[in-house]
Amino acid sequence: MNPTHIILPRHSAVKKNELKRILTVAVCWTIIDLLIYAFRLATQTYTPKYETTVVGSIKTILLRELNVFIFSLIIGYFLIAVLKHFLPNRSPWFNILIKTVLLVVIAIGMNFFIYFTYSLLIEQQPLSVAFDKFINNTFRSKWLLEKMPEWVLLFILTLLTIEINHKYSQGVFFNIIVGKYLHPRDEKRIIMFIDLKNSTPIAEKLGHTEYFKFIRDVIYCMAAGIAEYDGRVYQYVGDEIVAWWPHTKANARKCVNALIEARKILNHNAQQFKQAYDIIPEYKVGVHAGNVTVGQVGIAKKELVISGDTINTAARIRSACTELNQKYLVSKEFIKLLNMKDWQSESQGKIDLKGKNENIELFALKI
Repeated sequence: MNPTHIILPRHSAVKKNELKRILTVAVCWTIIDLLIYAFRLATQTYTPKYETTVVGSIKTILLRELNVFIFSLIIGYFLIAVLKHFLPNRSPWFNILIKTVLLVVIAIGMNFFIYFTYSLLIEQQPLSVAFDKFINNTFRSKWLLEKMPEWVLLFILTLLTIEINHKYSQGVFFNIIVGKYLHPRDEKRIIMFIDLKNSTPIAEKLGHTEYFKFIRDVIYCMAAGIAEYDGRVYQYVGDEIVAWWPHTKANARKCVNALIEARKILNHNAQQFKQAYDIIPEYKVGVHAGNVTVGQVGIAKKELVISGDTINTAARIRSACTELNQKYLVSKEFIKLLNMKDWQSESQGKIDLKGKNENIELFALKI
């Protein structure tokens, strides 16, 4: 099963984030083009070949940047929404090369529309005049060769930025760049561990390759539910997801809602899992809230690491799901944040968790 075939809510957070990234690409490219254009006009080192009236008029600049913005939206859409699964079995550099070539072709098309709209709206000339100017100035002069390095550099930097953004969870790359966690910081967070149930028998049944695809699809569904309620994925460890929220009552509710949403997404795709793997995935969850230490580690590969008793306890709570035959287990600290009704949770008593000196009262969520 391919992640592109997984059914998500119509207005899911995944799709909303895609729209935000598309808009960000369009705005950034338009601003960059405007700055370069203004700089060249100011230094008198550049005269746009399509302009035959007053060079650099307000109307001309607005028309140009409108074209740039519209085509940047189109390019951003193809980059982020259409081509994200393009050539999945080829190397990232080959992907970047092919996508850059496609983007250059689209950029040439954008340049034609700049000629076309300028001739039509500013000069009030027919389309044939704009086409002749476009062919002469683009392919019968050195203009295209002069613009090509600028376009290629911009496209490659954009593609690399998108790849880096995919690599890190929301906000992680920015925090590394600004050095927020160069020195360890103590914070209060809600930590959630999600683990696939019966993973060993499933792996034996499917084999290594199919099991990997199965895990990938399950994680996609679960992570979509987490993203829907502003959760941030800390780690993917095999068939396990570790997510977190800032320590607030509102985020405690979001944590529970994220679990409900992830379950809905899995249920919506149950038939596809059944057809692809003959398995409908089940999972177990452990949640705890408290103090953690967050810091940056690594040299060649930098990561933000969460450590402390809270994250260890959350992992132990997740493990206790098997022993207590429960799907969702949370700590008393998390229950206090939730302010749930009595019928929405059930105390399991004080449980002896491995590695803990004192027994901890756990609650099963009835959601």
